[in-house]
Amino acid sequence: MAAVIDRAYEDAAALEDAGVREAVERTIALLDRGEVRSAEKRPEGWVVNDWVKKAILLYFRLRGMETIELGPFEYRDKIPLKHDLEAAKVRVVPPAVARYGSFLSEGVIQMPSYVNIGAWVGPGTMVDTWATVGSCAQIGARVHLAGGVGIGGVLEPVNARPVIVEDDAFIGSRAIVTEGVVVGAGAILGANVVLTASTPVVDVTGSEPVEHRGAIPPNAVVVPGTRVKKFPAGEFGVATGLIIGWRSARQESRVSLNDALREFGVSG
Repeated sequence: MAAVIDRAYEDAAALEDAGVREAVERTIALLDRGEVRSAEKRPEGWVVNDWVKKAILLYFRLRGMETIELGPFEYRDKIPLKHDLEAAKVRVVPPAVARYGSFLSEGVIQMPSYVNIGAWVGPGTMVDTWATVGSCAQIGARVHLAGGVGIGGVLEPVNARPVIVEDDAFIGSRAIVTEGVVVGAGAILGANVVLTASTPVVDVTGSEPVEHRGAIPPNAVVVPGTRVKKFPAGEFGVATGLIIGWRSARQESRVSLNDALREFGVSG
């Protein structure tokens, strides 16, 4: 199936073939059930399944616009919504939206929020009010995405790593994570942290600063910071993340962000 989709992605007329359409539909159905993923963790690290991302892009070409009516709500889109939520053992609170082709594991709670196609959300995770989980993002087990969190989507280029949030991470209110950044297991991001692939994240817990980009180490506690940079017009502060501590073993995954951050003197 991957080979069929790889070939079809390079041929604009390929969707006229019934076998190609079937392969695309089947791939999206497997995504919706969590049986394939756009990225997965292997011994060598996170690996992108670019053929799955190609299938999503082909699915957009394949689908036509349609009106979807749900009680008082009306939507108009190419992608259906997820169904069979009771069988999946998830809680989705109105007016939350999870698109068909995303996967919600057992025990997920989705407050009024948005989960896009290709995303995978692990068991026991909370997607809080007005949080967004972008296309192909991979969210681990027992993660808390607090209110207004923005997890960016990375659908193109197809070989680009999506945003990864590993197990037991806490992402504080209004934090933004984009451009394929990996948030390591157990890490805590305080409120309003903004991470892109180029954002410097500086570990200030030792005698000398240690800089990271594109990945947050496991169990790191990160808050917003700034660093002075010279420009032709003068010196200005640019955004950074600051690693100010490390999550201790006693800080269990079920405690609140504020509880976890209290000993560091910052809020979630």
